Amino acid sequence: QVRLVESGGGSVQAGGSLRLSCAASGDRNRYNSMGWFRQAPGQEREGVATIYTGDGTTYYSDSVKGRFTVSHDNAKRMIYLQMNSLKPEDTAMYFCAAGVTFGLNQDFVEFWGKGTLVTISS
Repeated sequence: QVRLVESGGGSVQAGGSLRLSCAASGDRNRYNSMGWFRQAPGQEREGVATIYTGDGTTYYSDSVKGRFTVSHDNAKRMIYLQMNSLKPEDTAMYFCAAGVTFGLNQDFVEFWGKGTLVTISS
């Protein structure tokens, strides 16, 4: 099993920045990709940014490309999501995810964190 714990959510004004962190524990052989998905009220969960921990290949949704950056620290088993130029439409619960080569497709995610709330005011 793999346990994921997110931190760093909060409330900021539009144009501001936040940095999310996710710590993984458990069997590191159960995943080679980690990432972030989000779910806004009344909407389906969507992929935001993911990273293949083997070579650092990243995937971003079009809505966050150029504003968000996903990174990882394999030694610490952490991933991060630096979010800049935040918009009210970025308001959502952000979930850390882990699995095998899932890109932005949540169907292949095996492990989920409980989420951290991000609220952006206009």
